[in-house]
Amino acid sequence: MSLPAKPAAGGTPSKAIIGVSLKMYFGYQRSVDYCRDVAAIAFAHPAVQSGDIELFVLPTLPVLPEAARILGTAGAASGAQDIFWEDEGAFTGEVGGRTVAELGGRYAEVGHAERRRIFGEDDRIIGLKTAAAYRNGLTPVLCVGELQQGSVEEAITRCTAEIDAAINRARSLAPARRTIVAYEPQWAIGAPEPATPEYISAVITGLDAHLRGLPGQADSRVIYGGSAGPGLISKLDSAVAGLFLGRFAHDPQALKTILDETAARLAAAAVTV
Repeated sequence: MSLPAKPAAGGTPSKAIIGVSLKMYFGYQRSVDYCRDVAAIAFAHPAVQSGDIELFVLPTLPVLPEAARILGTAGAASGAQDIFWEDEGAFTGEVGGRTVAELGGRYAEVGHAERRRIFGEDDRIIGLKTAAAYRNGLTPVLCVGELQQGSVEEAITRCTAEIDAAINRARSLAPARRTIVAYEPQWAIGAPEPATPEYISAVITGLDAHLRGLPGQADSRVIYGGSAGPGLISKLDSAVAGLFLGRFAHDPQALKTILDETAARLAAAAVTV
């Protein structure tokens, strides 16, 4: 069974989480080259090596075995951008969590806004996929987010409902495991700029408290996605555990900058404790 995260020195959980989705932007060879570049950065990065930063990349599925091998040697990890809710059977074209785990994956993204919008995935399906991740020893990266910009309170209400719908159904089918919730307001995905740091921090403070109060979720955390890139993490409240990155991290040097900013944020927080 795959472990959910590399422990930091002394066995404590990671203090920050940085994930990258490559979506379907890169072909096979470019994805492999990207993973090699990220592995080189991770291997030389003290915060990744200590486990203070949990780093993972989600490539297209055919790349997963090689990505898992390359990143695993550098203290990072890989996973799938989607899984099916059953582990095996007559489901043409689908890939189950058992296979993802066999290929070396440690994470499974579920519930992304594009899956909801383009493929019609609803709370029931997302809950089933979350259960499949739990069942196969994968850490689900559960994406939630409101459709339109409104108040902080409206966003928290919408997103806690999505969290509860997924995790409650999953817990009824499989033992609960640590969950990474990626808060991605749908109106910010693909936008030139992310939501404001104040808005992100306020929403995630509410979501993080709610999530970690659920049964079996004490070690779970909430990260931010939605046009996130360099310069953002240092502006966010400590309740925001990290970032779920897309196109702004497809340049490995931009990802290195984000890792450096995250490490600096951790160091500054340690000084103030």
